[in-house]
Amino acid sequence: MSFDSLWSALEPIGRDPATGGYRRFAWTETDAVLREWFTGEAVARGLDLTLDRAGNQWAWWGDPDTGVRAGRPGIVIGSHLDSVPDGGAFDGPLGVVSAFAALDVLRAKGFRPGRPVAVVNFADEEGARFGVACAGSRIITGALSGDGLAGLTDAGGTSMAGAMTAAGQDPRGLGRDEETLRRIATFVELHIEQGLGLVDLDRPVAVGSSIFPHGRWRFDLKGQANHAGTTRLEDRDDAMLAFASVVLAIRRSAERHGVLATCGKVAVRPNGVNAIVSHATGWLDARGADPGEVSLCVDEIRRLVVDQRGEFRRQSWTGETMFDPLLAARLSTLLGGAPQLPTGAGHDAGILANAGIPAAMLFVRNPTGVSHSPAEFAAREDCLTGVDALVRTIEALADDAEEVAR
Repeated sequence: MSFDSLWSALEPIGRDPATGGYRRFAWTETDAVLREWFTGEAVARGLDLTLDRAGNQWAWWGDPDTGVRAGRPGIVIGSHLDSVPDGGAFDGPLGVVSAFAALDVLRAKGFRPGRPVAVVNFADEEGARFGVACAGSRIITGALSGDGLAGLTDAGGTSMAGAMTAAGQDPRGLGRDEETLRRIATFVELHIEQGLGLVDLDRPVAVGSSIFPHGRWRFDLKGQANHAGTTRLEDRDDAMLAFASVVLAIRRSAERHGVLATCGKVAVRPNGVNAIVSHATGWLDARGADPGEVSLCVDEIRRLVVDQRGEFRRQSWTGETMFDPLLAARLSTLLGGAPQLPTGAGHDAGILANAGIPAAMLFVRNPTGVSHSPAEFAAREDCLTGVDALVRTIEALADDAEEVAR
């Protein structure tokens, strides 16, 4: 099946026709349709479909089809299918569609890999519903513990475990999954670039070099609900004012420390036009090239929240991730001297790399430079260049003569 037909089948799922944006959240009805699409593509190719403890989907091409040695770890390609609220079409799905398309090209050429090859769909990469990014990969690598999972709920109060159960996934075995990890020799994730690096370089594809340290924190500020039309200004205890002061402080602190810090999500109670806010919850996203400066920024915000009688707690933190430099250099050479670029965006490839699994990323040019928005885009020609990059990567890494070091 061609890249075009794969893309056209997936593209409408979860899209809002009014905005053009996507709402593909983990363990929802829309997510179920996406997972059915992945299953259908795996079955259509005769791939061995497996689920790990976190519900990540793996479609394996191996014994007896290729005659590879039983139990040998394989090369994994893919990404994720979920989205941020009103996100773009390419962030995540481009990597999964390109992976299936690359397998089709390889099989049409009669390529027989010397080790298994798999396409993966990682669950809940964006963290849009439960607040923790890369949940699927964090769970199987043990980066997200049982205690951390227990406190994860969505805006409606549904726990992650409850949502998984409702979707037919058993959450009782959540935790590090050694069996799954042993099957991965190398993971290569293709992803749309979430910036203008490739536009500036006038190149269609790059190899990822590193991911900035990044984390998420939740802060809660308390006030007192009251009537907007009868309560004097001097008598108010308005949590929204405290929230506004924190948001402004986030921007000032980020500028001082040369980092990126954002409050892009807020929930308030009672959330009425004519009611004073009694409780405001915000989420801080902070990241940057220097982890020390990120920490200084976050500490400033923590102190301000505490001074406002609020609570501040970390939900996730990932230190600087360096992708395997030898693997990155090899892919760069393989792809005709493709440039190597760092990124400020977190990815499942980074979680696996931090768990000791050789991992790499391929970025496809985004002419708008915009991501997490319907304006996100990649030209068809560049997408096909990305597929070809995956084909060449698999041909090299899955060659029986090439041992991929763990």
